[in-house]
Amino acid sequence: MKIEQLLQHHGIAVNPFADEDAQTDPVFKDHCITSTHHPSWGKIYGDPSEPATALVFGEKGSGKTALRLQIVRHLCEYNDSHPDAKLWVIEYDDFNPFLDRFRTRLSTRRREPAKALELWKLWDHMDAILSLGVTGLVDSALGRTRDLRGDWGATGPLPLRSLDRSQSRDLLLLAACYDQSTSETFFGRWQRLRRKLHFRTWRSHGWKLFGLMVTALVTGIIAGQQKWDWLAAPWPYLFLIAGWLPEAVRAARRYWLARGIVRQLRVVNHAAGPLWKALLRFTSDELANQPLPNKERTDDRYELLVKLQGVLRTLGYRGIIVLVDRVDEPHLITGRPELMKLLLWPMLDNKFLKHPGIGFKLLLPIELSYYIDREQAEFYQRARLDKQNLVDSLDWTGEALYDVANARLQACASDGQKPKLRDLFDPAIADRRLLDALRLLRVPRHMFKFMYRVLMAHANAHTEDVPVWKIAPETFESTLALYQRDQEAFERGLGKG
Repeated sequence: MKIEQLLQHHGIAVNPFADEDAQTDPVFKDHCITSTHHPSWGKIYGDPSEPATALVFGEKGSGKTALRLQIVRHLCEYNDSHPDAKLWVIEYDDFNPFLDRFRTRLSTRRREPAKALELWKLWDHMDAILSLGVTGLVDSALGRTRDLRGDWGATGPLPLRSLDRSQSRDLLLLAACYDQSTSETFFGRWQRLRRKLHFRTWRSHGWKLFGLMVTALVTGIIAGQQKWDWLAAPWPYLFLIAGWLPEAVRAARRYWLARGIVRQLRVVNHAAGPLWKALLRFTSDELANQPLPNKERTDDRYELLVKLQGVLRTLGYRGIIVLVDRVDEPHLITGRPELMKLLLWPMLDNKFLKHPGIGFKLLLPIELSYYIDREQAEFYQRARLDKQNLVDSLDWTGEALYDVANARLQACASDGQKPKLRDLFDPAIADRRLLDALRLLRVPRHMFKFMYRVLMAHANAHTEDVPVWKIAPETFESTLALYQRDQEAFERGLGKG
C-alpha cells in the first residue's frame, strides 16, 4: 500500500510531514507561517511600533528557525501597512564569515576554537551587525532593493534626496567602514554611492590643488626666465616640498587612520588601500570628532549605531530588528555549548540589548540555559535578563502540537476537504492517549518525524488490494516506542536521530 494512497483517501494531497526544517519546508512557508504560532508568540514578537528584545531558549526542532521566518514575514506585512514607520531587519544568523575573518586575524597559537573565542568581544558583534545592516542599506541605495521576503525590486527606491549633507557623510563613512558587498570593487561601489547621494568632494582636494599650483608656479618661473641652471639650485625643490607637504601629511594621516580601522575591524574583510582612498574624499572638518571603529572599545560603535539609526529614520525606517539564530551551527563551534557561550555571552549586555530603537530577537539553543543558571550575580546585573522578555524554554504541549498537525493537514488538503489528525487513527486509540504521545514528542520536529514513520509503517503493513485506512493501536504504539528509543540514542550521541 502506498502512503499517497492512504493520504488521498483522507483528502490529503501531499504529505504534510515530509519536511523537518522550516527553512526548506514549503508547507510552513506557503501556508502556516502566518497562522500557526507557538503559544509564546505574542511575547516574542512584541509590538513592532516599539521594538523590544526577546531572549528565547529552545531545543533542536522546537521551532526557533520557524520563529525567525515568522517574525520576518510579519514585519514585512507591518512595513507594507506602515510605509512611513517601517522597521529595518538585520538577520544575524550566519556567523561563519565573521568567525573565519576573526580567526585569521589571530596569531597561530590562538586559533584553537576555545582560545580564539575567548578573545571575542561585544564590539565584534556590533561590527558584524553594522556590517550586515550597512551592506543591505547600500544595496538598497544603489537600486538592488528587496523586501523582507527576499524579492528584489519589491520595495522601490530609497528617498536619498531627503538626507542632508551631514547624514550623507554619515552614510558614506558607514559604507567606507562596513560595506561588505562582493558584487563590485569596494571603491567603485563607494563612488557610485557618493554620486547617488550628490555628495561633492571637491573641497577635499584643496591641498592637492595647492601643490599643483606651486608646481606650476615654479615650473613657469624657470621656463619663463629660461634659467635652466636654477634646476641645480635647492630653492625650486624647497618650494615644491613646501607646496606638497600639507597634502603629504594629510594623506599619511588618512592612511594611518585606515590602517587603524582595518586592524580593529576583526570581523570585517577590509584592505587599507581602498579604505584610504575613500577617507581622502572627506575634508578634515568632516572627519573631525567623528566616531570611527579604530579602537578596542564599544563607545564608537554605539555612536555609529546611532548614526545608522538617524539615516534610516530619515529614509522612513523608525526602528531596527536584529534576529539572532543558528548560534550552534558555525563550523568553529560545531554545536559545543561551551563554545556557544564564549560567542554569545559578550552580547548579553543590558546597555546593548536595550539600545533605544533596536529590538534583538535571540533564538538560542536550550543547552545555553544550563550556563545561565550557573552564572554569578555580576552576570545578572550586566545582562538584566529580567528585562529581556525571557522565554526560558520553547515548550509545546500535546494540545499545541495537535493543533500544529491539524493546521498542516488542512494546508495540504485536497479541494473541499478538511482532514483532521484524529481521522488517521483507529478509534481504539483514545484522544487522551494521542495527546499524551504528542506531549512525549515535545517539539514539532519530533512530531513530524514520528508522523512520517507511523504513516510509512502503516502503509507498509498493508497491500493495495486490501487497504486499511486507519492506523491501528499496535502500529501506533510500536512505532512510538521505536522512535523514542532512537531519539534517546541520538541524544546520547549513538544514533542518527
